[in-house]
Amino acid sequence: MESNKIERLLEAYFDGQTSLEEEKMLRDYFINNKVSDHLAQYKPLFAGFEAARLEKSSTAFVFPKNKTPKIRTWWYSVAAMLLVAIAVGGFYLSQPRLTQEEKEALAAFEKSQDAMLLLSENLNKGAEQISLVNQFTITKDKFLK
Repeated sequence: MESNKIERLLEAYFDGQTSLEEEKMLRDYFINNKVSDHLAQYKPLFAGFEAARLEKSSTAFVFPKNKTPKIRTWWYSVAAMLLVAIAVGGFYLSQPRLTQEEKEALAAFEKSQDAMLLLSENLNKGAEQISLVNQFTITKDKFLK
């Protein structure tokens, strides 16, 4: 009877569904020398768990105190200011420097762009007038037929 209960507990143990009390029952059962023959294969496993549970370290651990020096925060602010200064300087220096000839060429380009825009607007007005003439022709053909 107890063997069936232990088998069910073992199955639940390996599925990860046992409570701490049930695990203590299993540990006590397998540490005892009266283990059934078909469950003897689990005895070394629980003996190893018991040995690991009783094991203690003989070395003393000393943890250092966590001190943050004030100089570190000062260095962080200096580093942040330098980073901002480098970024602003890089942006300023990356702007293109135009010679007088390039400036004149850019001004001429903008003037020609304005002229082309004006020409385009006038052509669009003319195209609208042509569409009105075409509409007049279509309407005239309807009445003359």
